Order: sequence, then structure tokens, then C-alpha cells
Amino acid sequence: MKKFHRRGFRLRGNTLVLLLVFFLIGLFLHYGGRTQPVVAFWNDIRAIVGLGPVRHHKEGRNPYKAPEPTRDDEATDTPSGESEASDSRGNASVPTPSSSGKVLFDFEKKPGFILPAHRANDEIIEHSGYTLRFRDQYKVADWVAYPLLPEEINGETDREGSRFVPDPAVSTGSALPADYTRSGYDRGHLAPAGDFKFSRKMMQETFFMSNMTPQVPDFNRGIWKELEGQVREWALRDNGLYVITGPVLKPGLPTIGKTNEVSVPEKFYKVLLYCNNSPSAQPRIRMIGFLLDNEGSNQPLTSFVVPVSQIERLTGITFFPLMPASLQQQLKNESRSEMISEWFN
Repeated sequence: MKKFHRRGFRLRGNTLVLLLVFFLIGLFLHYGGRTQPVVAFWNDIRAIVGLGPVRHHKEGRNPYKAPEPTRDDEATDTPSGESEASDSRGNASVPTPSSSGKVLFDFEKKPGFILPAHRANDEIIEHSGYTLRFRDQYKVADWVAYPLLPEEINGETDREGSRFVPDPAVSTGSALPADYTRSGYDRGHLAPAGDFKFSRKMMQETFFMSNMTPQVPDFNRGIWKELEGQVREWALRDNGLYVITGPVLKPGLPTIGKTNEVSVPEKFYKVLLYCNNSPSAQPRIRMIGFLLDNEGSNQPLTSFVVPVSQIERLTGITFFPLMPASLQQQLKNESRSEMISEWFN
């Protein structure tokens, strides 16, 4: 009678499999726990033996979420295939209000005209397209200021491939992308990426974490996005605007963050200024303020129009301090109805 023997584990026949498993584990550890190199290697092996690459189900793209940095503690993370050299405009000069065809007032020609009042020891960060004041105790900026011109809006650069990265210009260190991970808040732009389509470099700089604040998703993707779009429409209509935007900061705000304590603002503001010293422009100067709660809303944008003086009292920030005092007083105290008539009609 033939005897059947149970076949057990045979080292000789499984040596190759064991070596491959140990190699993959070593590769995983070598890359600090990152799975991308391991998956890429495994795909190559499958292709060699004729099994084809591993297929991934493509998730629906969230336009408000840029790719995470590969590692949370990396200070710089260059988007794949992108660098300053990839700027579609090359070394083209950044547009300025004087290049927009409008006639400037004398106060517009003063250096730093657009910047709110600040002290000499404040941390003022200048990037290619915008300037901000970083508040380290909150780990966010309390204002971002820039001129918004049609040339910047009508560019061909898009946000595809841009990454949220820490801002290397902040001396005390900005927040990290991981501080927002699974917090329930969006990394909300202050200076929107859509305002800087003129240049790949300028757009990527809007993804510095110093330009981010924790925003409720329904706010960031709803009424805030609507306001950003309206500002761009006005900039195209009026051949350029000055824009200042930021959160309302105060002690005691709730915080998020794994490494840093990032304050979650309750309110955000925008202040817009239009200037044109041409005799044919009527009116030649306009100003408007918006104040919004950090929450979703179905109200029209006109519901959030407030006098700029109200925003100044709430934030402690003086906007456009280089304008003549009498002109500031007039513009910053206009009524809601006057501002709505001048801007929306």
C-alpha cells in the first residue's frame, strides 16, 4: 500500500520568497517608513514577471487639498517636476499697479503703501506676490497684503502639483502641514492661489504654511471661495485692486496642531481699495470691508459688508496708513449702503 507523506515547509523551495520579503522590509525601513518606494519596486517586479502593475482606484479629486509633504518634518518639499525654472513666464517681471495703465496718486508711490501699520520688530515676510505679518504666538499671519492685477489673474498656471510646505522665511518657524491633519479644518489660504496665475513660483509661494489659517471646510469651500472669486471679478473690471486679508486674532482662541499650537480664528476679514487718479475715473477712490464668521453661510456677500473702521477696531490694525488722514477718515467710515452701491452696482 502506497504511503502518502504530508509536505511541510521546505526551506529550499521558499528561500527566494523569504529573501524578497526581507528585502521589502529592509527597503521600507531604509526609506523611513514611506511606502512609495516599496510600492514602486513591487510594481516593477510584477511587470517583470508579467503580472502587470498594481492598479489603484483613483479617488475623487478634492480641489481644496494639495498633496501632503512626503514627510511631516521635511522643511522643504519640491513638487515633482516643478522648480522656479518651470515658471511658464520665465523671468518675466511681476506686474505692478503702475504697469496697469492707471494713473497713480502720490500716496500710492510711497514705498510700502499697501502695508498696514506695523512696528520695526514685527516679523514681516515678503514673498514674490504678497507680504504678510506673521504672529508667532498664534502660528498664523494676521494680515496678507498684495496688489491684484488682471495680468496675475489671467495667467495659465494652475495649482496642480502644488504642495503645502513650511515657510523657510519665518525665523521662529511656521506651522507644519501635519498640524492640520485630521483636525477637521482646511488649510485655508489668505492670499488665494487663484490670484497668482501669472507665475508658477508666485503660486507655489501661496502654499507656504504662513499663508494658511484653520478654516471650517464649509466656510473655505463656500462663502470664502465665493468672496475670493468676486474680488477677482472686480480686479478684472477695475483693472487692479489692493487687497488686504486676514483672521481676527485674540488671546484664548482654540488651537489645533501636533507640533505647534495653531490658533483657530472665529472671524476673517478682507479690505479692498481701488485707486485711479485719472479724471475720467468716477469715483477715483473706493474702499470696502468684509467681515465673516468662520462657518458656512448661504447669505449673499452684501450681508458681510462692514465699514473698514469696524475691522480696524476689532483687529487693532490700521489699514493704508500712508493715505492722507482726511481721506482715510472718509473712506473707512462709509456706510454699508454706500459701499454696496459703489462696488456691487
